[in-house]
Amino acid sequence: MESRRKNRGSFLCCVLVLCVDLQQGLAGDCPADGRTWVPFGDRCYHFVHGEEDQIKSYTFERAKTLCQDFELLTIQSAAENDFVIQYCPNVWKGKVNVWLGMYYDTGAEDMRWFHEDPVKFTNWEDGSSPSDLVPIDTCAALHSNTGRWENVSCIEEVENGVICETAQEAEAAKQKPSALLSALVILSVVAIIGISGVVWFVHQKHHSGFAILSAFEHHPPFRVLDADQSCLVEAEETNSVP
Repeated sequence: MESRRKNRGSFLCCVLVLCVDLQQGLAGDCPADGRTWVPFGDRCYHFVHGEEDQIKSYTFERAKTLCQDFELLTIQSAAENDFVIQYCPNVWKGKVNVWLGMYYDTGAEDMRWFHEDPVKFTNWEDGSSPSDLVPIDTCAALHSNTGRWENVSCIEEVENGVICETAQEAEAAKQKPSALLSALVILSVVAIIGISGVVWFVHQKHHSGFAILSAFEHHPPFRVLDADQSCLVEAEETNSVP
């Protein structure tokens, strides 16, 4: 019984480990380009630290260049907005204004993200709206101390915070769960077969009256007659022959 409990505990531990690995696999991977990427949801974020002893000052064009082939920060939900402002103190000291990957689309007459998605979630400061500046010159920045957004000039303004963003690698995320699920299924089948075998054996042992073991009962060996008795038997057999 104690052995069965230990085996069951080991099985549950294996399932827990596989579930944790599966969850991590579903989260995908961030770029491995030598920079520090922080995962959140299905996205990855790189907070540009800059030189420690130099004043951070980035134009909008410089911010885009620092992100190379990745996007400037986009905010799609209150949870994502909270994540950014909560992580900022890990990188920068004091208040930082972070460029957002947003511009004013004169065709749609509204703000849009650079990857062409419409702006669904907003967190503008009181009194700030997309019409505060000349439309063609309108961008936006996030204040790390409040999480609020402000319209700023894309050309004249400089900010001291840059965050790059990208989607996690979906291909790696799909490959991991398939292998883990296969291992989990195999482990479950083996465990079920093993437990079923133990239960069957115990049942047979208690309900068959140990019939299985009766074939192995001890019987005394066949006794061989000694030499004198053997000769006597042979003589009697000889005399009885007509």
